[in-house]
Amino acid sequence: MQQIIQDIESRFTITDKETRRNDLCFLTVDKLQAISLVTYLRDYQGYASLTLLTAVDWIEEGNFQLTYLLNNPSTRTEIGVRTMIDRENATMESTHHLWENIQTYQRELKEMFGIDFPGSPRIDEDFILEGWDNIPPYRRDFDTKKYSEETYFPRPGRETNDPSTYMKSKLYPND
Repeated sequence: MQQIIQDIESRFTITDKETRRNDLCFLTVDKLQAISLVTYLRDYQGYASLTLLTAVDWIEEGNFQLTYLLNNPSTRTEIGVRTMIDRENATMESTHHLWENIQTYQRELKEMFGIDFPGSPRIDEDFILEGWDNIPPYRRDFDTKKYSEETYFPRPGRETNDPSTYMKSKLYPND
């Protein structure tokens, strides 16, 4: 894997490198190089399988981190390609031309984070949240508690307990 990483570093500007195991490494690149890097890994390094496309909301920095996790079945190694995109203009080039299954991940990220992938098939169709009109629920500024309180009515028998006190009363009822 070290030889592949050295080859990648000679061709792309890697801003961060994190080796988790001998068979797993994460590389961070600029948004403009991300698609070129995943294409290079697929076409020239044997990372033919897209395992995952996911996002992290770094609200304090005003960014989303996208991670493309690629697998090379012949070497049994994985490389994660990370890139940061602006949270306010959350748009990333689609890679549906590279892997057909990425359409599902892109649709999910559009609905749950508000990240757009222009040109991706069915990107604007409802995916999970039919008729949703609130901010995307995986964004960190989405207030889950407030949404629940405004949407769902309280039901009898539903109580909130302090976990440590509650467990003590259940485990040691005579104390």
